[in-house]
Amino acid sequence: MKKSLFKWHGYAGLFAFIPILLICLTGSILVFKYEIDSLIRGEIVNVSAVSERLTTDELKNTIHDIYPDYEISGWVLFQEPKRSDVVYLMKKGTPDWYHIYIDPYSAEILSPPSEATTYFTDWLVELHASFLLDHTGLIITTLYALILMFLGISGLIIYRKFWLNLFKLRTNVRRILFFSDLHKLVGVYSTPFFLILGITGGYWNVAHIVHEYEEHAEGEEFVMQERLYSDTISVDEIQKQTEIRMQDFEATYIRFPNGEKDHFTFFGDVHPNNPLISEYASTVSFDRDSGEYISQFDIREAQALSVVIDTFRRLHFGNFAGIVSKILWCLVGLSPLVLTVTGLYMWFKRRKQRQAKKQRLNQGVVASKREYKPN
Repeated sequence: MKKSLFKWHGYAGLFAFIPILLICLTGSILVFKYEIDSLIRGEIVNVSAVSERLTTDELKNTIHDIYPDYEISGWVLFQEPKRSDVVYLMKKGTPDWYHIYIDPYSAEILSPPSEATTYFTDWLVELHASFLLDHTGLIITTLYALILMFLGISGLIIYRKFWLNLFKLRTNVRRILFFSDLHKLVGVYSTPFFLILGITGGYWNVAHIVHEYEEHAEGEEFVMQERLYSDTISVDEIQKQTEIRMQDFEATYIRFPNGEKDHFTFFGDVHPNNPLISEYASTVSFDRDSGEYISQFDIREAQALSVVIDTFRRLHFGNFAGIVSKILWCLVGLSPLVLTVTGLYMWFKRRKQRQAKKQRLNQGVVASKREYKPN
């Protein structure tokens, strides 16, 4: 069984090494997405917090005045005061989504309506998640997430006594032995992270695919034609209600009605003791016509499964322990490069050795026939 598993481990690595390498390297870069954005387009993603934020209603009205052909579909409220808000828009007469950056202190629009792949790091996100192939790409990357988990698990089974050599790395030996030690060492330490990243990334892809299927099961994709909520509703007033209805609630994303059955939903952070709980874990919803309270979901009162699923966000991004976890996640993302180089070297080396052995055997058979050939 071990021999067969070793063979399948090798085949899977050969089949998937380029896509997995691409996924992991882009993920490694995206761990520091905000830091990269600050370097290459800091004038868009960062602002000077020199005064109080304007109200969301004031900002909303400014956007409506400047972009009358668009409707607001979502609003990101970052917890860091120096970051600009990201507002998602849908163009009227289309199902297409765009996004802009706005200074919440001055209402200055910092960027025009842009598609998901306009900026470098946003393009990397799409490449990482779907290879730029939309829904088909999500299915493909989910497959490779499963292969990544298989490689990690099969590697541990093949080297099932890995704990005996957790720190073994021979340097003054032949290259193939050094690469073998390095491959095992990096693989063993990376496997737990591969499982986390594979499970969390795969789950998100599947959840997104299912969500898209359910939305489109009854007909074509929703096209925004007009505003779907009453202009008499004050977003600020219903946001104040979220803080009254849920203790310690801090809104981090506002979902505006962007579908036939959608209402206002505030996603937010309730600052639980669990560092893995995301800043979007809890929600409070309000009617889009009257602004009246509909329902809420408090992650602190949720069942264990809901809590576990919510932790997938921070576990995938690696931002649960600040710069320390981000650096660690970045290094893990680079480990497939080491595994690819060492794995390919060993595969070609062993293949060459097998061919040489087969050639020697064939030469031996020929020599034997010649030696015992009757006169």
